[in-house]
Amino acid sequence: MPNLSTLKQTAFAPGLQAAEADTLVQASGLRVAGERNRGRGAGLNMSGRFELRTREVFDDGWNSLEELAPFKTEVQVEKPRSIIARNQSPDLSFDRSINPYRGCEHGCVYCFARPTHAYMGLSAGVDFEARLFAKPDAPRLLERELSRPGYKVQPIAIGTNTDPYQPIEKQWRIMRQLLEVLEAAGHPVGIVTKSALITRDIDILSRMASRGLARVALSVTTLDRKLARTLEPRAATPDKRLSAMRALSEAGIPVSVMAAPVIPGLNDHEIERILDSAKAAGAETAGYVMLRLPIEVSPLFRDWLLRHYPDRYRHVMALIRSMRGGKDYDAEFGKRMRGAGPYAWQIARRFELAAKRLDLNLRKAPLRTDHFVPPLGDGVQLSLL
Repeated sequence: MPNLSTLKQTAFAPGLQAAEADTLVQASGLRVAGERNRGRGAGLNMSGRFELRTREVFDDGWNSLEELAPFKTEVQVEKPRSIIARNQSPDLSFDRSINPYRGCEHGCVYCFARPTHAYMGLSAGVDFEARLFAKPDAPRLLERELSRPGYKVQPIAIGTNTDPYQPIEKQWRIMRQLLEVLEAAGHPVGIVTKSALITRDIDILSRMASRGLARVALSVTTLDRKLARTLEPRAATPDKRLSAMRALSEAGIPVSVMAAPVIPGLNDHEIERILDSAKAAGAETAGYVMLRLPIEVSPLFRDWLLRHYPDRYRHVMALIRSMRGGKDYDAEFGKRMRGAGPYAWQIARRFELAAKRLDLNLRKAPLRTDHFVPPLGDGVQLSLL
């Protein structure tokens, strides 16, 4: 644990405003450092915003701090009553989604889903990466919900919140079981992931894709392995994601690339290279999302930026705030995904020109819904007639 004087020296580095320095010093009591935090993206583990009490670890000068064990990934079983989540957001291209896991071991420090851990009484920091929840009943619940009278079929999105192919999927195999249910029912699905583990399910996905029922988007944040290692420590390397993209494409599965998130002053210069590499790997379409820093994500990202790129801190945050009306984040529909202002316009124009040059986004066939047949499996109530 760094002492207060060290933190103040770091906090008041040239270009860092006093308010930012105060935030860093206050957060020091929540910092998780050294071997205890090895392989994690977040450097803080602050209490959830709904908790009545907060706790801080500090050295009182009597060497009273015990050596705490490193964080280990723990998985608890969650038993939801339903598995299909609905939304009416005008920013999203889907109205329903499935999240087989809560929390994500990939540890992407920028993940906009981190604040959801507060609803479990946990931290959006290291807890989000290490204290996970699996939903093994998800396939059964999905089968039941698809069989309900009046269900209207539309593509289901998976991976829009936490990654369905994060490392624990190797053991739990919930995502594969969900795909089995969807394939049997002829239900369309769109998947977003940054994991090469998706290639395990090429057999199912290729069959579904041949019927117009599946497409996959691979998220590529950076091609710089060093940056990727600190930014998203337990996700697949950039090379593995491109290899997965190539394998999916060769199997006849429509593949998109998501250059996301675009972080001003950090990876924004890579947009064209990412699209070039993805096109060579078989991507047919592309998209991007600007960095989003809602609620607890903002202090986590700012702390990460100070630890890894202190010389860029002022520049990066100034650009972010220039797109968000002077704030770290603006949740307004129509702006939250792309930002606003001259810098946001410049990024949009660069992306548009690069995609046009590569013939990306020329065509995107809609997923088919006419193959859908309501399932009649275990747990599904049969009709009396």
